[in-house]
Amino acid sequence: MHSLLIVSLVIFTDLDGTLLDGAYSFLPALPALEALRRASVPCVICSSKTRREIEYYRESLRNGEPFICENGGAVFVPDGYFGFPLAGGGRPALKGAGATAVREGCYEVLRLGETYRELRLALTAFRASGYRVTGFGDLTAEEIAARTGLPINQAVMAKEREFDEPFYLETDDRAEIEIAEAARQRGLRVSGRGLRHLTGNSDKGRAATILAGLFKEILCRVTFAAIGDGPTDLPMLGAVDRPIIVQRPGGAYDPDLAGEGFVEAGGVGPEGWKRAVMMLLEEDAGRQE
Repeated sequence: MHSLLIVSLVIFTDLDGTLLDGAYSFLPALPALEALRRASVPCVICSSKTRREIEYYRESLRNGEPFICENGGAVFVPDGYFGFPLAGGGRPALKGAGATAVREGCYEVLRLGETYRELRLALTAFRASGYRVTGFGDLTAEEIAARTGLPINQAVMAKEREFDEPFYLETDDRAEIEIAEAARQRGLRVSGRGLRHLTGNSDKGRAATILAGLFKEILCRVTFAAIGDGPTDLPMLGAVDRPIIVQRPGGAYDPDLAGEGFVEAGGVGPEGWKRAVMMLLEEDAGRQE
């Protein structure tokens, strides 16, 4: 852990399509990642990926910060990161957040999402109502790899879900409205496009807001930024001071994000991510002059 008391910028970032390209590589972003390390700026991963997947990338990225998994399903804070315990401490950032910290291994964890069992029951109910839906829980790791392009080892990790069930709608997209309503009636949400996500009453914005509140308990002046590329990032982008979006393959911005007033990075995936980070670091240096 770095000295958080001198931090004036915290960045939340999506992975797929943002820090990672279509081949799940972050190589174009390496100069920006190194610049963040030199500046001791926390980079918080906020992704639809599972805990196991994010831990895999945290190791590759040499990232020791807290992280948010499965579209806001849970916040994982490394032991001792903030210098105070989250469990049983009545932290101001957690009051009213509907979350209680529990210790799991080397983390204190805030569980915000619905259980995976309930999500699977809902998907089964959708199927019984005649909707052709296929969730990750219905697929083998090999089938997930074939559909997503994930390497097989990461497809295995992608099946270890706790709070979010990715699923494909194997029928006319018009059924999406009906499924979204059926989910709402069960207290659940459907988000995304193409590969959709079934979640509980949690999203990236709620999780980022809670984590930002914990940072604010020890930082006097801090700017929160977020970098994303798609509709599941909307809540996260709306929860920060500096929301930035990167281009999708082909050079266009996601239509759900365009026109929202977000800063446009001017690059696809990790190339845009690099530009966004360098801009944020330059702005942060200017504030400190």
